[in-house]
Amino acid sequence: MQIERFYLGCLAHASYLVHSAGEAAVIDPQRDVDIYIEAAARLNLTIRWVIETHLHADFVSGHLELAARTGATIAIGAGSGATFPHRALHDSDDFPLGPDLLRVLSTPGHTEEGISLVVIEAHHPTAVFTGDTLFIGDVGRPDLSPTKTPQELASLLYDSLHNKLLTLPDDTVVYPAHGAGSLCGRNLSSAATSTIGRERRTNYALLAPTREHFIDLLTGDLPPRPAYFTDEVALNRTGATTLEDLPAVPALTPDQVAQQETDGAIILDTRPIQDFAAAHIPGSINVALGGQFASWAARILGVDARIILVAEDEAALHQARLRLARVGLERVIGSLQGSIYAWINANKPVEALTQISAAEVDPWTSESPSTRTIIDVREPHEHEAGAIPNSLNIPLPDLQSRLAELPANNTLLVHCKGGYRSSTAASLLQAAGFPNVVNLTGGYDAYTLAHTPEPQPAPQPEPRLS
Repeated sequence: MQIERFYLGCLAHASYLVHSAGEAAVIDPQRDVDIYIEAAARLNLTIRWVIETHLHADFVSGHLELAARTGATIAIGAGSGATFPHRALHDSDDFPLGPDLLRVLSTPGHTEEGISLVVIEAHHPTAVFTGDTLFIGDVGRPDLSPTKTPQELASLLYDSLHNKLLTLPDDTVVYPAHGAGSLCGRNLSSAATSTIGRERRTNYALLAPTREHFIDLLTGDLPPRPAYFTDEVALNRTGATTLEDLPAVPALTPDQVAQQETDGAIILDTRPIQDFAAAHIPGSINVALGGQFASWAARILGVDARIILVAEDEAALHQARLRLARVGLERVIGSLQGSIYAWINANKPVEALTQISAAEVDPWTSESPSTRTIIDVREPHEHEAGAIPNSLNIPLPDLQSRLAELPANNTLLVHCKGGYRSSTAASLLQAAGFPNVVNLTGGYDAYTLAHTPEPQPAPQPEPRLS
C-alpha cells in the first residue's frame, strides 16, 4: 500500500491518497480536489473510494465534487445523517485496494459517527488513519455532538482509544487528519506521523490512569467551540457545491463598496499588516492573507457574512476567495477594484493604525489605567505562561463579546504573540468605534526579546604579579 499525504498548512489539515495495484481511496479530502485528480493521473490510478473519517467541523470537504468527477463512492460512518448518496460504514467493514485492505474501526468520541481506517497488508496491520480520534500528542476534542455532553463523548473516546486503536501493534504508523494549529485539539504535534507505540508512551491523554481521569482531563478547561463549527458540519452533511459553481466575485468601484458597507457588508482587508496600518477603509477588518487566514476569518466573521475583499493584487484576491471557500465563507459579494489606491484616488476617507515597537512599551506598564490599557489577545494559557505587566487578557475570539469591559476613552495597546492576531483585534476595535488604538509590532515575542538582559561576560581573573 502506498500513501501520499497532502497537508494544507493554513487549516492544519492532512488528507491522504492511498493506493495499491492501481486502485485508490482518498481520505478526508479538502474542498479543492484537483490535487487528488492530478496525483491519480500521474500515478495511473483509479479513485474508487472517497472516505470521510467523520463530518468535519473546521473545514468544508470536497467529497461530493471528487466523487462526481471520478465516479468514486463516498463512504462515511453510520449515523452521520449524510443526505448525499454514500455507503454507511460499520466496524470491520473492508475496502479492497488491489491485494490490500482498508479496514474500518468504529471510533466515536470526537464525533458520534467517527471511524478510523486500518491498512491491512499480508493480513497484518501496518498503518492507521485516525481522523480526529487520535492525533500526534493529543486526541480529538469531545464537544461536537448536538445530543451528547462532552463527558459522554469523552467516555466514548476513551473506549475507542483503549479498546480499538491501542490494540493495534506498536509499530502501526499513525496518520491523523490534523497537525499543530488545528482547533480540533489542544496539544497537537507538527510531526507528520507517529506510531501506536510512541503515542501509547508519550501522549498525555493516553497516559490518563482511569476513564474518570481521562474524562476530567479532556473536559476540564475545554476551549470554547468556534461558532462556525456547527455550520461547517451541516454543510458537510449535505455536501458542498463545486468551486466552479460558486458565483464570480465582481469588481466594485469605491462608491459601490461604500454603499455595500452601508447596507451591512463587511469589508475584509487581506493585505499585509503594515499595509493595513498605513491606510485602510474605516470600519474594515484586517485578517492578513497568511497564517491561518481562513480559520480566523470564519471565527471572526461567521459563515453567513456578506464580504467585500480588499487585496494586494489579483493573485491575492484569488487566493483569498479560495481559502474562504475552504471554510464555507461563500458570500463574497465583491472586491475593491484597484485596491486601496482606487479608494484613496476617489477621495474616500482612510484610517491608519498606530504601531509601536517593543522598546516603546515600558511607559505603558506603569501608566495609570485611567489613560492607557494593554490588551493581550492571546489564549489564556499563553498569557499565564508569561505576560506584559498590567495587561488585560481578552482572547481574540472573545473580543467582540467583551467590548463593554474596555474604557472607551483610553488608548488601547493591543498585542498577541507575534503581531498577526493583534492586527485583527486592533481593526475590530477601530471598527467598533474606539478612537485610540495602537498595535505592538512583533507582539509578546518581541517584548520578551527586548526585555531579556544581555549575558554579561564572565569576570576575568586578576593578573598575577611575578
